[in-house]
Amino acid sequence: MQEKGSISIHTENIFPIIKKFLYSDHEIFLRELVSNAVDATQKLKSLGQLGEFKGELGDLKVKVSVDKEARTITISDRGLGMTAEEIKKYINQIAFSGASEFVEKYKEQDAATKDQIIGKFGMGFYSAFMVADNVEIFSKSYQEGTEAAHWTCDGSTEFTLETAEKADRGTDIVLHVAADSDEFLEPARLRTILNKYCKFLPIEIEFEGEVINQTQPIWTKQPAELTDEDYVKFYQELYPFSEAPLFWIHLNVDYPFNLTGILYFPKVKDELQFSRNKIQLYSRQVFITDEVKDIVPEFLMLLHGVIDSPDIPLNVSRSFLQADAAVKKINTYITKKVADKLAELYRKDRTGFEEKWSDVGLFVKYGMLSDDKFYEKAKDFVLLQNTAGKFFTLSEYQEFVQANQKDKNEQTVVLYTTDAEAQHSFVVAAQDRGYDVLKLDAVLDSHFIGQLEQKLEKVTFKRVDADTIGKLIEKDETTESVLSDDDKTKLQELFSKAISNPQMQVQVEALSPQDAPVIITVPEFMRRMKDMQRAGGGGGMQMFGSLPDSYTVSVNANHPVAQRVLSADDEGSQKLARQAFDLALLAQGLLKGEALTAFVKRSADLLTA
Repeated sequence: MQEKGSISIHTENIFPIIKKFLYSDHEIFLRELVSNAVDATQKLKSLGQLGEFKGELGDLKVKVSVDKEARTITISDRGLGMTAEEIKKYINQIAFSGASEFVEKYKEQDAATKDQIIGKFGMGFYSAFMVADNVEIFSKSYQEGTEAAHWTCDGSTEFTLETAEKADRGTDIVLHVAADSDEFLEPARLRTILNKYCKFLPIEIEFEGEVINQTQPIWTKQPAELTDEDYVKFYQELYPFSEAPLFWIHLNVDYPFNLTGILYFPKVKDELQFSRNKIQLYSRQVFITDEVKDIVPEFLMLLHGVIDSPDIPLNVSRSFLQADAAVKKINTYITKKVADKLAELYRKDRTGFEEKWSDVGLFVKYGMLSDDKFYEKAKDFVLLQNTAGKFFTLSEYQEFVQANQKDKNEQTVVLYTTDAEAQHSFVVAAQDRGYDVLKLDAVLDSHFIGQLEQKLEKVTFKRVDADTIGKLIEKDETTESVLSDDDKTKLQELFSKAISNPQMQVQVEALSPQDAPVIITVPEFMRRMKDMQRAGGGGGMQMFGSLPDSYTVSVNANHPVAQRVLSADDEGSQKLARQAFDLALLAQGLLKGEALTAFVKRSADLLTA
């Protein structure tokens, strides 16, 4: 008996719209159809476990095959199957009403919503028409005494439904591939799609005689069942050419949302080369996307791994993710789990944690800058390293330096270097005073310093080359000058004339005779302003235009060179002043080009004078 009919729909033919709308995502037809087959198979297994199906389950593989000559792709399962009435209900009515709703939604939305995909409307089956101009269903229900049914549709709203010969229960979906979709007749193309979307489905998927999936990936197991080797092996399967991960977090929660997964900390060093799209999002072991920005906090986008949550629909839009309450809870949960894991590693193995810090530090600092709740947890295990290589927590370091590095206003001054080699003379000058110097040379450290100054009470940070050592940490005691005020004024005038550069602000200071004769510094405030401007401004920085370079030239009144400059004739004083200034430039890496050439020649002249 054959039945012909028209699917009731109150809109134009939906199939051209589906094709146009999902043009860039045609490959998901295979994911949708295989997922449906897996779902039907799992439901039959459940009925068997409940005793509602007493027949033999037998081989429950889902099979995908392609016949290039016949131009067909077939997806077969041995699941629940459908009667003719069920086909009319689930294919003609429910799925198609979903399709109709999809079209209505599509008409109301603008191009920005084009990442909404059909599964959200319960019409995954109709994705078949993105690649096929004719689709057939051969299905037989698991229920005894039912006849097999054959449904066919050519992409219009017309269908035929008739009885069929089918010996075994289950469903075969046969796609007659359209002329514009030849790529999907290539076995290699289908294998690629299956590997992408179906690699971890819970029912075996067979393609070309080979099972292509792992039905029990390790995130579906309990941590107690797994060894470190299991976690590392799975990581290498996901990222074949990557170094072994530092450590991992096994996620497993069933309230107030369902979430499983494994997040790995890769080795990233101090580079903000975001290996984005390395976390794969699944829903019931079906791959959805590797764009997880709204599910995983921004600072954890550096992590790798897998997240699986049935609370996230198979097909999701950005607007859905941003607004969904479950997604926000998942985001918060992941942040907490990462913070807890890092705290545990710190507590259990401080030495091991320090050894990993060059890799972990980027995550921690980025997280503290991005999320106040994470900051509150991380402030107890974030590490600071000094130039001697010793690590401190924030509280440990404050205690370590507060006795010696408090200024006259009772502010604890933290000295740091962004380049210990280039700023070596300043680091040594600080250490000679008994001060400690931190290494803060990572890409995020300028922002991290600003955050710590806001969060910590009576603590300020100064780079070691921001001023002369006596002014970096101003104490009540002062060094007396051996020069009179008139000599200091004359010395300033001589150096200003020799330097002749409005960007160099000359001042005469009473420093230690062991300090350099001339020291060039960039004031901390000015350097930070320029750093902000280079980083893109903010706070109206661009209103002021480009900030000029500005340096402070501190002439050491107590150095023997000062006396020589003052006592020399006009030409000699200018040559000595310029030489001392160029030495200071050289120490800062600022002596280049013509000035460097002149310095070398002048040095030779002075050696032979």
